Amino acid sequence: MSVIVTDTGFGSDDWQGTFVPLPEAAANDCDYGIDLPSDTAPDALAGFTNAPMIRIDFPSFADGRGFTLAQILRREGFTGRLRARGHVLADQYAMARRSGFDEVEIDETLAARQPEDQWRARADWQAHNYQARLRG
Repeated sequence: MSVIVTDTGFGSDDWQGTFVPLPEAAANDCDYGIDLPSDTAPDALAGFTNAPMIRIDFPSFADGRGFTLAQILRREGFTGRLRARGHVLADQYAMARRSGFDEVEIDETLAARQPEDQWRARADWQAHNYQARLRG
């Protein structure tokens, strides 16, 4: 079972729809979530800004391509729910939020290893970036 992390802490998944892989999705005509692998080409994202949810996979803690995909989607006008799924650390939560993600989906093992308080410590992601510190 997955744990959903938001700025308010841990929660359960309230998404009632299904997810389909990008190659099976119909552009601008879907009522389901779209699963994107981290190696999705940015030009493949055109036409999917009306999806209700997009979930981007993070296969490794060291794979940051999902952050770039999230930024591209938001710049292209995506306003639906954007979820990071997989190997995202609590230390990366602020970056995920700044990149455009609304939530992070982790497994119970990671949630046990990095408890809710570690994630909530990074929930004030807007106030603790390097630009805010420089402006002091």
